[in-house]
Amino acid sequence: MQIAILGAGAMGSLFGGLLAEAGHDVTLLDIDEAHLAAIRQNGLRLSTDAGERVVRQLTVLRPESASAAADLLIVFTKTLHTAAALEAARAALGPQTALLSLQNGLGNAERLVRFAEPARVMVGVTTWPADKSEPGRVSSHGSGAIRLMSADGSRTPVLAQTVDALNSAGLACTADPDVWAAIWEKAAFNAALNSLCAVTQCTVGELTNTPDGEALALKIAGEAVAVARALGIEANDAHVAANVRHALAHHRAHRPSMLQDVLAGRRTEIEAINGAVVEAAREAGLAVPYTESLLHLVRLVDARPR
Repeated sequence: MQIAILGAGAMGSLFGGLLAEAGHDVTLLDIDEAHLAAIRQNGLRLSTDAGERVVRQLTVLRPESASAAADLLIVFTKTLHTAAALEAARAALGPQTALLSLQNGLGNAERLVRFAEPARVMVGVTTWPADKSEPGRVSSHGSGAIRLMSADGSRTPVLAQTVDALNSAGLACTADPDVWAAIWEKAAFNAALNSLCAVTQCTVGELTNTPDGEALALKIAGEAVAVARALGIEANDAHVAANVRHALAHHRAHRPSMLQDVLAGRRTEIEAINGAVVEAAREAGLAVPYTESLLHLVRLVDARPR
C-alpha cells in the first residue's frame, strides 16, 4: 500500500518503519525538522525486540510538502493538532484515501469524518509502546496489539486491506466491532498512566516504587470505565486493570507520550484524555475526583512558561 503517516513522532515512526520493512511504500509527514533531517541523512534507527537496524526506505516530508494521494493515511498527531495537520496534508488525501486514527483520547472519529466519508474513516487503539530518544532514533520493547473498525461499523474492503497491511508488519491487528469499548478502555489506561507520569516525571515502572502509585493508577482507570458504562459503552474494568498492571510490570522503562511532551516543553493532550473523561462524567452525573485532580495538575504543568 501507499501509506502516509501523519505525525511521525515515536509511534508514527515505529509504525512507519515496520510497515516500510514489510514492503509498503511509506511517507512520514511531520514538522520536526531535526527528526526529518536525521532520517533523510542516516535512515530511521529502529530498536525493537527483534534487534537494532536502520530503515532507509522511507520518504520524509513536512505535511504541506506532500504531493501524492495515499491509499491509507494513519493519523498519530495529538488530537489538538488533528484538523490543522490534515488541512496541511490535503495533497495526501485523494477521493479513495482511507483515514485511520490510532490517536490517544476521545473524539477522534468526529474530527476525521470532516475530511473523508465515514466508510473511509477507521478508528482504533494500539497498545504498542514507543520512545524517541533522539532525532531519527525510535525504540519499542515489549508486545502490543491494534484493534480497529470503520467509524460507521461497516466491514469494507479497505478495512480488510488495512488489517492485512498492519499484520504484515507484525503489529497484531484485528478488526473489532467493539472498538468503542476498546477506545474507552485505552482512554482509561492513558488517563491513569499518562497523567501520573506527566506529573511525577516517573517512567511507567517507577510508578511502582511505592504501593500508592499502582493503587492511584487503578482508581483513575476505574473512574473512566465507570463513565463509559454510564454512557452505555461496555468497557471492561478488569481488562483495563490487567492492562495497567501489565504495563507497570513489563513496560517499566517506557515514558508515555504525555511525559515526553512535558520533558520537551510541549503542550500535552490532557484535554482529550482526562479532560474528555471529566466532561463526559459531568454529563452523566458522575463524580471522578481522582481523574479530575490529575487533570488540574497537568493543566498547571501545561501552563508553565515554555
